[in-house]
Amino acid sequence: MNNAIERAGKPGEVGVSSRVVKEFLNDAREVGYEFHSLMVIRHGKVAVEWYNEPYNKDTPQSVYSVSKSFTSTAIGFAINDGLISLDTKLLDIFPDYPPKKADARFDKLTVRNLLRMSSGKQPSFLSDKGKVDWIEDYINSPWVFEPGEKFLYINENIFMLSAIVNRVTGMSMREYLRPRLFEPLGIDFPFWETDRNGVEAGGWGLYLKTEDIAKLTLCYQQKGIFNGVQVIPEEWAIEATKKQIGNEYNRPGTDASFGYGYCFWKNSIDEDSFRADGMFSQFGVGIPQYDATVVLTSAVTDETGCLEYLFKYFPRAFEETDEEETSVENTNVEPLFESDRTEMEKIIRYRYIKFRKKLFLNLTGFQLSVLPMAVTYMLTDKPGNIDMVKFDFNDKECSMEWTEGTETNTIILGLDGRYRYSKITLGKIDFTVCANAFWLDDESLLVTIRPIQTIAKRSLIFEFKPKDKVVMIPSSSPSGGEILNNLVGFFEQMIPNKVILNIFLKAMSVAPKILEPKHYGKFIDKQK
Repeated sequence: MNNAIERAGKPGEVGVSSRVVKEFLNDAREVGYEFHSLMVIRHGKVAVEWYNEPYNKDTPQSVYSVSKSFTSTAIGFAINDGLISLDTKLLDIFPDYPPKKADARFDKLTVRNLLRMSSGKQPSFLSDKGKVDWIEDYINSPWVFEPGEKFLYINENIFMLSAIVNRVTGMSMREYLRPRLFEPLGIDFPFWETDRNGVEAGGWGLYLKTEDIAKLTLCYQQKGIFNGVQVIPEEWAIEATKKQIGNEYNRPGTDASFGYGYCFWKNSIDEDSFRADGMFSQFGVGIPQYDATVVLTSAVTDETGCLEYLFKYFPRAFEETDEEETSVENTNVEPLFESDRTEMEKIIRYRYIKFRKKLFLNLTGFQLSVLPMAVTYMLTDKPGNIDMVKFDFNDKECSMEWTEGTETNTIILGLDGRYRYSKITLGKIDFTVCANAFWLDDESLLVTIRPIQTIAKRSLIFEFKPKDKVVMIPSSSPSGGEILNNLVGFFEQMIPNKVILNIFLKAMSVAPKILEPKHYGKFIDKQK
């Protein structure tokens, strides 16, 4: 359904300074922030819509924990439909999952405490999601405090809300939301990653367009109304975005410590302001004081710094006026260059390269994939073990074929300073990738691949050595080091024992090299 948000003719028509918005985007490049899209809405109209190519308005992206706000909405509908209440106990929904050890704390483990991140449960973040029953794993996970006692951000709390919706409605959460939310807001039926039983992940794994995030945020900002229609129950829209629990000790002084609603965060800029918030700085920010909504999608690991940066310009963009408006034009996420060509192309074309598997990566479930680490680490069906790589070359492009497990894909890479677009399937998920290649020298080929439904980029350098040997050097953006550094605060909450924490943090400092090591291979057929 096409139910787009109305567009303003110019930003100034609805009181948005295009000058400040351009400063925001230009200065971000100087800071080193990689933004993918920005949408600014005021008085119900889109004032600014900007994309950093190859990201665009038509391709859904993984929104990480923005997914939680959609799960919260499903819970709001289920309560409004009389299927559950905030005080419904978890075990009353799942009598077929009796805990291995009885505990009185289960009497306090309610829908409300799942929504507020105050369940008291702490599943292991090292669990292999592809091998365990997520509900059973959650119910039998350790208790770390009394339910309702305090805030602790646990992804699996929100998966349990998804499982609750699935159980009480008898349908998937997406199907439940289709007539209630997706169709009224004009959101195409989205892809949502699931557990092995087909239950949506809830806390992550939803793929949406920038305007989809804007529609939900705007609807909540308007107390559940979208285009004059009450879509989300008014009471739920108010309560979900209100402070429901304090979290002052959660990264004190940052926007992660100003309170939490029902899967919405509170902001420092105003007590009524709220946000849907996803990893790598995916934000849907409602600012009722200015009748404004700001949506930002990014590949920025420093979410705390990114929010501070965002609030430096918004609401300033609603307070300042322009003497003369300027256009906010799309840009390119990175410069591309035409590659020189090399005689090595004739030597390697059509030939298969077989790579040795890394035992440690396979034991830990982090096999190297063409999908970047930021994508694979939470997938139920993890792809990996890049193998049987074959290249072919023509005037302006080359193809690359490879296998990962049972999945074989071929993509086209531009050699002329332009992307080429291809379709792939990895981890049983379909992606569109844009890719290019560049000869760094006569024996070293750099391949870069962006799955544009994700925020990340994979880079692979193939070094062709004597005696048909090949070295593959992987990296990703955001890098493993950036991701792990950003999770330090999370690990400090999850591991209260300081001695164990220090050991873990030291191990974490060398983890990127372990998780993305050089891979060694060899051509297995003779040169043609």
